[in-house]
Amino acid sequence: MDAQLKREVNLLHANVCQALADPTRILILYALGEAPRHVSELADSLEAPQSTVSRHLKVLRDRRLVTTARDGAGVLYSLADARVIDALDLLRAVLMSALSEQGELARRLS
Repeated sequence: MDAQLKREVNLLHANVCQALADPTRILILYALGEAPRHVSELADSLEAPQSTVSRHLKVLRDRRLVTTARDGAGVLYSLADARVIDALDLLRAVLMSALSEQGELARRLS
């Protein structure tokens, strides 16, 4: 296997896959895909404690999936790259296809 591919896959895993390993972080990304938001807005929409959302935002910020901008006394969070939503949508489509195939197999067996 190509050494360059191995390095890129290791970086992908370290930077992106680990950041997406928590469902709350994925939901945060989807919310930010709709519009930039403050942590309090995200906490309200996710029905999660602000401290929890802040911890998840730090992981996403450290992995460069979200950016921040000062907004008066607050901080406004945005997606660093809107293509992350396309990637998440693609992964969801793959999951739905796999689940559909499993359902079809189960129907045939019963």
